[in-house]
Amino acid sequence: MKISARIIAPIVLAFLCAGTLIVFLWWQLSQSAAILNKPTNTGTGSVIPDPLTMIDDSSLTTGDIALIHLRQGDLLALRGEWTDAEEEYKASAKAGGGLPALRKLAQAQLQRRDMDALEDTIGDLKNAGARPEDLLLLESIVKLRTGELVAAEGLLTSAVDSPQKHYGLALLALVQGDHAKTQQELTFVVNGWDPVLRSYAKTIQGAYEEFALFPESTNEHLITLLSRALAEAQECELAIPLLLQVTQKSDDYRDAWIVQGYCELTTERPEQALASLEHAYNLDPQKPEIQYFLARAYGKMHEYQNAITFLEYAITNGFEPQVEVRRLIAQFALEIGNAGLALEQYGLLTESEAATFDMFEGYIAASLSLGQPDEAHEKAVLATQRWPEDARTFDLLAETLLRMEKKDEAKIANDQALQLNPNLTTAVERQEKLQ
Repeated sequence: MKISARIIAPIVLAFLCAGTLIVFLWWQLSQSAAILNKPTNTGTGSVIPDPLTMIDDSSLTTGDIALIHLRQGDLLALRGEWTDAEEEYKASAKAGGGLPALRKLAQAQLQRRDMDALEDTIGDLKNAGARPEDLLLLESIVKLRTGELVAAEGLLTSAVDSPQKHYGLALLALVQGDHAKTQQELTFVVNGWDPVLRSYAKTIQGAYEEFALFPESTNEHLITLLSRALAEAQECELAIPLLLQVTQKSDDYRDAWIVQGYCELTTERPEQALASLEHAYNLDPQKPEIQYFLARAYGKMHEYQNAITFLEYAITNGFEPQVEVRRLIAQFALEIGNAGLALEQYGLLTESEAATFDMFEGYIAASLSLGQPDEAHEKAVLATQRWPEDARTFDLLAETLLRMEKKDEAKIANDQALQLNPNLTTAVERQEKLQ
């Protein structure tokens, strides 16, 4: 049975700065009724800023190596690049990032289903003095994801009262299909003291509230809404088994296939994601959100030309934000050696008000690879004007000047980079060439 897109309200791709899931992807699924499009405090229908504007590049200019890696990890996590994010969080923890870095490292390992590495990180969290209730939730989620429901229930019910305990019990009840208990436990979390869990709980509550707006809806509709909410709360691993119940029963349920494909993509199952998203595409070949997710799946499979094709379809069909699509086109173009296409996309990106440092960096790299140092130099100068306190911009400027064989000017720019950040590796290495 095919359910109207008006009933299946799309996921607001809710990126929360503290490491919440990369929900800018779900923001693109917006097709809900007007009442669901209004910003609310529940997370349902709220408009969340684009992830490309949520990381302040100025935070990367400090000499605090742990903070630099932490922020870079956040940016990668927001884009769904969990493998690279994990490496950045590891580097942050190694550099003394403490509990914040370890918590984010654990989240990345959960997303990647790397349970062996996660066990080590949990041990590090204990040694670093993590709160018992945080460890409780982490350990119980591991058991939920591995299907040890009885063990998870025993762990949670014997624990002292806390928002983490109630959130874990809510997830357990949801997996077991006890929706009354799920909502009861979520109420405790919403009234609790943990702000991140409050946000997650409100997101899941929002799914129940949305379902209540359509009394004629089926149980498959409820499961899809809850799965969407779980994805938004970084629990795709719990959402996938629920979604399979829907897609195996309702082969033409487009939105369930989209959420399933997204979750498979997020949890590093690219082959399955590609199959799910191709199924969604066959149901609705004009939907730009499907084309975008499909492109990302092809990218994970290293089929970069197919990925570029579907990204171009997404732009043609009005996908927003375009900056994210163009960034991926440029990235995949470089993978196949098409520096001209990459330069074209980076050129458009750097003209955007939302342009970030890495867009300028990409333009300069593409220009240099095409033997166009003058164009690269011009863009590097603009970067130093836009981010005058960012050592990386002067690092880029020094590189372009060196390629133009202007050694004295390159040394001045390189010295400026080192003055802003003495630990900038590329500038330190270049300094020896400029002596």
